Amino acid sequence: MAIAKPFFILATMISLNHSVSAEIKNLDLLAKQVVEGFITGMHKSPFHGFSVEFSEHKLYNKGESTRHIDWKLFAKTEKLYTKKYEEETNLRCHIIIDNSASMHYPQVKQQRLDSLNKIGFSAVASACLMELLKRQRDAVGLSIYSDSYEFYAPEKGSERHRKMLLHQLEGLLAQPTTSTTHTYEYLHEIAENIHRRSLIFVFTDMFQTEKSEEELFDALRHLKHNKHEVILFHTYDGATEKDFSFDNNQKKFVDVETGEEINLYAENVQEQYQNLINDYFNKLKNKCLQYKISYIPVDIRQGYNEILTSYLISRRKIL
Repeated sequence: MAIAKPFFILATMISLNHSVSAEIKNLDLLAKQVVEGFITGMHKSPFHGFSVEFSEHKLYNKGESTRHIDWKLFAKTEKLYTKKYEEETNLRCHIIIDNSASMHYPQVKQQRLDSLNKIGFSAVASACLMELLKRQRDAVGLSIYSDSYEFYAPEKGSERHRKMLLHQLEGLLAQPTTSTTHTYEYLHEIAENIHRRSLIFVFTDMFQTEKSEEELFDALRHLKHNKHEVILFHTYDGATEKDFSFDNNQKKFVDVETGEEINLYAENVQEQYQNLINDYFNKLKNKCLQYKISYIPVDIRQGYNEILTSYLISRRKIL
């Protein structure tokens, strides 16, 4: 059986079972816990010394005011450091989230820690990035789109601003959508809103119902203008969307954006599907390499360490 495009049978499988775990009630607290665990792991890993030296202090420069020198730290290190404050932003970052219907796969009745769908994972990952950004004194902005430009906030570093963005992310956890995807259109619009050089994170599953792949990549390339550093987090469910791992009972698959349906036995198309989807992933990787976009395929079942590490690596590159 031919499959015209590797991204057709992403869809929604009927009667998926979901395990029950703790409901996500406080996204801010969860992000803090994830980041603390990440930092602890980094200090115990071969990356120690490379990454997590947060910008709470900076070396004192001769001629500066001595008002903010940390004398307690001087007693321990015999070096002069001044305390850094929230308005001393080092880097501007912008998070972009695709909120189309395909990002709400798999279907979940409630976003829980061990049964997140793609939009839930992206929201939690973004909150974790924002926590890390806060500790580095970096400014953050947020854009959310589907078939409209749903939300935009420019890059700021204040705690009030961060809380407002967290509120928007919590809304993504609670509100399913049936919107189609217009990634190519809104990436162009978002690019026009980011004027100063920034580190840009894009969370999307790269599934499109309209327009050609070339137009989509033109939109991604537009994000590179003004010397922005772009990281594309290609978000997917590895077991079902990449491996096509289902039992071999006949099932109905429904494309959540077009409503198109197909009945099949997974075993009959699994190998062909895997070949097509692997080719598609490789094409994405090569196109991003061509346009100097950092391409990070992210399985939503594999945690957040790769996302946070990507930020730290790119931060060193852009500063």
